[in-house]
Amino acid sequence: MHDLIYVTAANREAALVIARTLVRQRLVACANVIDGVTSVYWWDGKVNEGPEAVMVAKTRSDLTSAVIARIKEIHEYSCPCVVALEIRDGNQAFLDWINRETVQAP
Repeated sequence: MHDLIYVTAANREAALVIARTLVRQRLVACANVIDGVTSVYWWDGKVNEGPEAVMVAKTRSDLTSAVIARIKEIHEYSCPCVVALEIRDGNQAFLDWINRETVQAP
């Protein structure tokens, strides 16, 4: 089983810090950073709008809890968007690669 981890960050550099940390620690096999998104959201009782970056990481499902915990440790937001989406199917060679490039769950 595998998951995509979707995360928003204040900007490209903040998302890259998270991505590099997760890949170096082998919690994820790969992370994509998408810059230039605009987020519209409720916060502190009002609608806010502003630029953000998105990071999408690929990992094994048994590592998802550790990935989420690590992101929360290093993320600058007090309540970061960090959600896991199950990968139900895909290129088996790619999914096997994810398995090889990530550490065994503690």
